Amino acid sequence: MKELEEFINRLREILDIRLFSLGNARITPIAIIELFLIIAFFFILSKYIRRLFQRRILPRFKLADGAQFVILRLVHYILMVIGMALAINVVGIQLTSLAVIFGLIGVGIAFGLQNITSNFISGIILLFERPVSVGDYIEVEGTSGRVSAINVRATTVVTVDNITLIVPNSKFIEDTVINWSVGDPRIRITVSVGVAYGSDTELVTRLLLKAAEDHPEVLSEPKPDVLFKDFGDSSLNFELRVWIPSPVGRFKVASDLHYAIDAAFRENGVTIAFPQRDVHLFREQRRV
Repeated sequence: MKELEEFINRLREILDIRLFSLGNARITPIAIIELFLIIAFFFILSKYIRRLFQRRILPRFKLADGAQFVILRLVHYILMVIGMALAINVVGIQLTSLAVIFGLIGVGIAFGLQNITSNFISGIILLFERPVSVGDYIEVEGTSGRVSAINVRATTVVTVDNITLIVPNSKFIEDTVINWSVGDPRIRITVSVGVAYGSDTELVTRLLLKAAEDHPEVLSEPKPDVLFKDFGDSSLNFELRVWIPSPVGRFKVASDLHYAIDAAFRENGVTIAFPQRDVHLFREQRRV
């Protein structure tokens, strides 16, 4: 029993050793433990409250997935800020004592953490302005995919090939991003084809429209149309323009139309043109 009391007293002495000071506050091992315990408690509390919001409260308001995501993120950030402030207050650290530290951190951010700061601020802008929301189908830097998460530093995009991309938030603020989910989701795609000179242009037009009308993904309104684009070097150039309900399957629809057009042209004797070049041979004549 005496040995246990001595161990407890020794442990108290170790935990009460002053490591350093911040203003009038003595930073001891027990103070650091209390700090992390409070922050961990608020982190767990945030997780529980967000789950409660997601399952019980938000479904009643029938909000979009993007709006629910923003609300849940804000709840998390507010609770963590409260937890940090409470933990600092319990330890006895005055916010004025942290002014110098924050100033040094600010200098470090200005010189060495510019990208992180830019992505952080961009993440806040994304959460409030919502130019991009969770569930949106977007295209950034030539890559298409659906937004699965928007975090403070980066946004997660899952492509149609199920590849997960981690895109810095600053890309969505500084660069041009195509958001296919904003407004009318319908898009128009164009299929170009060149036929040989001498082909029946009316027949070509009918075959192109028939290929479009037979595809289940092609919309009847707006109607498909065909343009006689121009007289090329080796071909008469046409464009088939069709509307589809969503950009997600645009490459598959274009491929299907190519197959259908090729089959229809073969059946009706229409020749798809290919580049032709005339090679002239010159024979050098020498005088004797």
